[in-house]
Amino acid sequence: MAMKTVWIVLLCLFVIAQADQGGFDVRHHLSTVTRYSVSKDVTQNLIEGSKVPSECTPIHLNLVARHGTRSPTKKRLRELESLAGRLKELVRDAEARNLPSDKIPGWLGKWVSPWQGKVKGGELIRQGEDELYQLGVRVRERFPTLFEEDYHPDVYTIRATQIPRASASAVAFGMGLFSEKGDLGPGRNRAFAVTSENRASDTKLRFFECCQNYKSYRKAKEPAVDKLKEPVLNKITASVAKRYGLSFTKQDVSSLWFLCKQEASLLNVTNQSCELFTPSEVALLEWADDLEVFILKGYGNSLNYKMGVPLLEDVLHSMEAAIKAREENLPPGSYEKARLRFAHAETIVPFSCLLGLFLDASEFEKIQKEKPLELPPQPPKTRDFKGSTMAPFGGNNMLVLYSCPAASSPKYFVQVLHNEHPIAVPGCDGKDFCPLEDFKAKVVTPHLKHAFDNLCNANLDDPKQNHPSGKLSFWSWLLGSSQKTEL
Repeated sequence: MAMKTVWIVLLCLFVIAQADQGGFDVRHHLSTVTRYSVSKDVTQNLIEGSKVPSECTPIHLNLVARHGTRSPTKKRLRELESLAGRLKELVRDAEARNLPSDKIPGWLGKWVSPWQGKVKGGELIRQGEDELYQLGVRVRERFPTLFEEDYHPDVYTIRATQIPRASASAVAFGMGLFSEKGDLGPGRNRAFAVTSENRASDTKLRFFECCQNYKSYRKAKEPAVDKLKEPVLNKITASVAKRYGLSFTKQDVSSLWFLCKQEASLLNVTNQSCELFTPSEVALLEWADDLEVFILKGYGNSLNYKMGVPLLEDVLHSMEAAIKAREENLPPGSYEKARLRFAHAETIVPFSCLLGLFLDASEFEKIQKEKPLELPPQPPKTRDFKGSTMAPFGGNNMLVLYSCPAASSPKYFVQVLHNEHPIAVPGCDGKDFCPLEDFKAKVVTPHLKHAFDNLCNANLDDPKQNHPSGKLSFWSWLLGSSQKTEL
């Protein structure tokens, strides 16, 4: 009878613990390290798509996509090698203090980096290849009339940055998009072109590397960003050290959180490093990562996204060229039907900001008036700006241009899809589908007042220069950052 009572108590405790977790899955909380399959169907900011009139047909598609899931970079590989030695040192110290062995996670002292001995990193891994391949398949299935023509590089333009994981993503996408369209191999693949511009002059996809003022901003701001994140790391370090009786430092916890993201995202392992943290601690660590993205890549400073105007202009020009071809009744195969781009989180986040995604109407009005936005609120408060949904591995924005019957007015419309789903666009009155002229007037034109060279190469210390970053945001002078490897 006593044993039965014990089992009932244990069962109750288990149920309570499960309820406290609330179905928590750490893989949804990895900021920009989140896998596309995990993030794609998250409903945050997504809406029920507009009912596109059946007589309207898509005539052009713009895609801006981040590369797929990649391995840790070389610098991070070295950090993980060092972490393995550090964990063994912590366990030896605990044993010397006679800490009960059942308090120490069993894997800790035996852990070896899954990437041990690897000297190069950052490449697209197989899961990333599949993410982009399947995306290519789905895009063709969703817009069959756009991709029914024979391939020509001027009809289906594919561009990538010079970074190998971006160009590899473009290749994987193209293999899915054009599968069974050729005669190569058992999959009936076909060859296709992927073009890249020199990384030092690629103002459309690597504007963050071409913009000197932005690089100076990041370099100057990192210390203050770290200072904003420090209270979170200090609090979690103290909690984790107390929970396990180990002498964890702030750097240890930072490395373990990085390991958690890599294990959960790349290896689908959630029962080792990720289990060191409670769900509330994971939420705080995710917020700290998102805070950095917000300040250094997103709405935290207007320069972060206004330097992406060449990309926005390129999107608009491609639409206008498609309309011109249609108005002139050019024959099929003589004009572009899709412009497909593959880049980085530093590209996707600013481009999403230019579109005003993940903002309400009042916030959208603020960024168009070059006023600062509040920082994302700390958990448990909710927030719209999340790296896991804005720029996961393989994250993307599609802008689809539709032509409607000549009798209708207006004649051309734009639909905005984020990660393949309709999303509210404040400049389209909170809809995903609006007249092209409204999109141009409310979304594009307000950003065109600042030329790229003036934004990026002007002397910001010169009071005669009309540069927005000096007046845009309180954070633009308070906060700090440095240039980092692109994501």
